[in-house]
Amino acid sequence: MQLLAREFGNNHEITVYDTTELYGEKGKFRVMQFSNQAIQGALDLNNPDRILFEYPRAIIHLMAFNNPTFEDVFVIGHGIGTIASHFAEKRFKVAELNEKVVALSKQYFGYHKDNVIVGDGRHILSSEAPLAYDYIILDAFTDKGTPEHLTSKEFFKITKEKLDARGSIIMNLMGKGENDTLMNAIHTTLSEEYAFTKSFSLQSEGAADIKNIMIIGSNKPIGFQLRNMAGFTEIDLGQGHLIWDGDSRK
Repeated sequence: MQLLAREFGNNHEITVYDTTELYGEKGKFRVMQFSNQAIQGALDLNNPDRILFEYPRAIIHLMAFNNPTFEDVFVIGHGIGTIASHFAEKRFKVAELNEKVVALSKQYFGYHKDNVIVGDGRHILSSEAPLAYDYIILDAFTDKGTPEHLTSKEFFKITKEKLDARGSIIMNLMGKGENDTLMNAIHTTLSEEYAFTKSFSLQSEGAADIKNIMIIGSNKPIGFQLRNMAGFTEIDLGQGHLIWDGDSRK
């Protein structure tokens, strides 16, 4: 491993390094990682256009399949800007809480767009015009998981107001899948605002393993092609409690 940068910001140590192996694959990779071993993004230096991780590939498929002519996207959580870079011709506005993440993505990962606003994603989204977006993408994490104020009923009401009639919210979360109390609660809360929802999970060895969970909410039917979901399969999340701002059960 070759360390390229180490920065501190928003209670995180952020490192950027090059490595010749990533998740068992040999090659040449550049990685952005937080101090809790949470990888925020990775680049294949031998093939920079390749999208390494499954969840952005699945999100890209859901976006293109459900609204091929979409134009405007709001993203909460920047990382290295994988999805915004892939859709270079579309209009993206990105909210990122940590200014160091933005600077490192530009210096080491080739992110060149000037469309990232540093600040709280919910606060920034609240000031956007109604019906302004085709998609809202939530991909924001702390060491405790997705921040509570980005999974509450009040937050989902804001997202619905900012999406157009065909719009959808797509969330990348971490959980145990169908038997996860929090995932059930997020799904139930989202269903209060959106007529249609679907949930997807990567496979794992054990039922208690933490893995990527994706939940999409829309007011029109949601479609997908399983072969293009990068290993994600549809799951049925159960009934959970409603999450409100300040909910102490989360």
